[in-house]
Amino acid sequence: MRADVHHVADGTYLVHGSHTNWVILTEGDAVTLVDTGYPGDREQVLASLAEVGSSPEAVAAVLITHAHNDHLGSAEYLRATYGTPVYLHEAEVPHARREFLHQVSVGTVLRNGWRPGVLPWVVHALRSGGTTHNPVTAPEPFPAAGALDLPGRPVPVHTPGHTDGHCAYHVPGTGVLISGDALVSGHPTSRIEGPQLLPDMFHHERPRAVASLDVLAELDGELLLPGHGPVHRGPVRDAALRARDRAL
Repeated sequence: MRADVHHVADGTYLVHGSHTNWVILTEGDAVTLVDTGYPGDREQVLASLAEVGSSPEAVAAVLITHAHNDHLGSAEYLRATYGTPVYLHEAEVPHARREFLHQVSVGTVLRNGWRPGVLPWVVHALRSGGTTHNPVTAPEPFPAAGALDLPGRPVPVHTPGHTDGHCAYHVPGTGVLISGDALVSGHPTSRIEGPQLLPDMFHHERPRAVASLDVLAELDGELLLPGHGPVHRGPVRDAALRARDRAL
């Protein structure tokens, strides 16, 4: 299956999977992979690495924004098959091991089934492995504070609310913010376009998710690579504040 790969900055690629994005940061022969789509997106993940001239063997690490199945999809496959380390915020490590699950419940989804886009999204999520038991057996917290010694030198930014340990990744060298689900530019269940929070039902603690937008607004950058939706060009601060205004 062909991956939908977009070269958005030097050494930086945004890949649109099935409803979820991931990011590839390249440096020479090595890459950092940020998120991995749904379990059902594995062929696209591998194809996207090939399209940028890389391979799963060249992935120095997988960074996960948060441990929902639509972002965690192939992390355990890469770890178990190629020995690739999988890094998350320390608060998200037990979530990735599935010691608990901060995720919208089936009951909540059903109560929102009347909303436009929700039922088609549910069907897609089920078909793509969104509700399968898909833990990472040996996830690791970030090995050091600040910029990680990985291709792209991404800097983890704790942005709790969607989950307790949600992290965005700031890449100051290219002005990129990889925002995961802390700040998106669209979603199949949303009727608006542009910078926004996901619909309320998806957040573990919505007030913290809103507060995390202020954290993102302090970051320098001109290129927003969200977990859902297209690339957004323009000041990251403006995007975060626009999403906050829409959420209030």
